[in-house]
Amino acid sequence: MEYVFSDRMKNMGGNAIREIFKLLSRPDMISFAGGFPSAKLLPREEVAEIASYLLHLDRAEEFLQYGATEGYMPLRCRIAQFVSRYGITGVGVDNVRIVSGGQQTIDLMCKCFVNDGDIVLVEDPTYLAAMHIMRTYRGVPVGVKSGADGLDLTDLEEKIVKFKPKMLYCVPTFSNPTGKTYSLEVRKGIADITAKYGVMVLEDDPYSEIRFEGERVPSVKSFDKCGNVVFTASFSKTVSPGLRVAYCVGDERVMAKLTIGKQASDVHTSMLSQAIVEEYLARGLFDKVVARAIPVYREQKQAMYSAIQRYMPQEFTCTNPEGGLFIWGGFENLDTQAAFAGACERGVAYVSGESFFADGLDKRHLRLNYSAAGPDKIEKGIKILADYFKELLK
Repeated sequence: MEYVFSDRMKNMGGNAIREIFKLLSRPDMISFAGGFPSAKLLPREEVAEIASYLLHLDRAEEFLQYGATEGYMPLRCRIAQFVSRYGITGVGVDNVRIVSGGQQTIDLMCKCFVNDGDIVLVEDPTYLAAMHIMRTYRGVPVGVKSGADGLDLTDLEEKIVKFKPKMLYCVPTFSNPTGKTYSLEVRKGIADITAKYGVMVLEDDPYSEIRFEGERVPSVKSFDKCGNVVFTASFSKTVSPGLRVAYCVGDERVMAKLTIGKQASDVHTSMLSQAIVEEYLARGLFDKVVARAIPVYREQKQAMYSAIQRYMPQEFTCTNPEGGLFIWGGFENLDTQAAFAGACERGVAYVSGESFFADGLDKRHLRLNYSAAGPDKIEKGIKILADYFKELLK
């Protein structure tokens, strides 16, 4: 039969990274395309022991039963205190919701604030899945210029005045895809400017715990004076992505509306997963797993950056992030989208840059992930890419 899809879905393409994964079945493929944590760092034994402990408690049925949409209360209480590490204070349980991965917060914020044709401001470039979600709700992402220290505040205010956006989405710490971190001044400026014009802000923070050097910078949310900033963070890059546990923090009225939206999506986040994460935090294991991860990712990032300096053509420039999972690089005159198929034929995958820009026009950049491959594979893969790019530049 001929299917008549909804207007919001009939012209939607798939998530670019998820589509790339379909091409990575070759066992010898070196992938710099994903954002996976290293498999060797996943705390299998700790999670297994905690799950066994929980399921042998007298109240174990609670973890296998339906739960509150708002989230597992002990975890919400713990998160209310936990977020002080990001400079967020004065938080009660009514300000906290547990969600099924940080991406669900993006979905719920779009569901609750974005109407057909509404503008959502994003950093150019930004997390491609966030724009995919915005477009699903028929929102229109518009890019804001950015520099080494984050969003261009002048351009942000000009675009707020021009487009009257519903929301600003940003990843201020070790941004996906660039790995850059917003300065303190830019964070304060975002809070002040968006409050002035009544624009909602969704601050996405999946990566800030993975810091190799430098000092922690307070969140944008910590400068929120009027309740227009929602902060979301995930345990996917630290504890386990498979548990699908994340949280968001915001004004009680916003959280109440997000709860209604979540009721229509998945009823609640897995109770067992929430209980595992809560016990993980209660035992003080979170800082330990992060401490284990940092030297591994630091070594892998340095291996990639060093290999880039050794092998890549001089036309290639890139970031050297202080944390996170990604290096962002590019050329003045090489189409990385057109080059992708050839790279895969040579056994290396990356994500070309156009998917990270609101207008989709920049084809000169690419994102490289260093968390899922060891130093030897990283060096081999970068050398293959470098030789290939040199051929194309001749």
